[in-house]
Amino acid sequence: MELIQNTPDLSAYLAADEVIDHGHPLVRETASRLAKKAMDSYAYARLAFEFVRDAIPHSQDSGDPRVTWRASDVLEQGTGICYAKAHALAALLRAEDIPTALCYQRFDVVHGLVAVRFNGAWHRQDPRGNKPGVDAQFSLKGERLAFTPDLESNELDYTVLYAEPHPTVLSVLRAAPDRSYLWKTLPTAL
Repeated sequence: MELIQNTPDLSAYLAADEVIDHGHPLVRETASRLAKKAMDSYAYARLAFEFVRDAIPHSQDSGDPRVTWRASDVLEQGTGICYAKAHALAALLRAEDIPTALCYQRFDVVHGLVAVRFNGAWHRQDPRGNKPGVDAQFSLKGERLAFTPDLESNELDYTVLYAEPHPTVLSVLRAAPDRSYLWKTLPTAL
């Protein structure tokens, strides 16, 4: 599958904004702590992925009613759904100058993940969080995502790599007072 940047400017995939707020002190502190354990940028990316995947529970799995969308809030509150966890991972990676895109899949609802750029290519990663039947792993040698679309069931991989969260996803997150409400309003397409 060919992944397509929504902007040709690679620096857009390093930028901070209101959502991917990698200049926030908590994001910087977390990135610094993880970077001290890494020998190189690849090892850092793997550690950041594993941190978000394992240390921040997916709110549906844990039953947490809170809705987070800003990377620093995900780290502070320690919860988020796939989109929020992708925002947190993107912020941690961008904090260490690793180009990171947001990307999506469509199942019954839209699912969020990231793509990291290493060795001149984009590699999708899914920090959603593992559970029985889900075994996402950090990999540059073939995708190890949480879910694989069934094309016969009209599921799909969106091929666009976004420098910022998709507006549809962000508006749904911002409007949700709690996860129960969010679950009723999750987008079914971009």
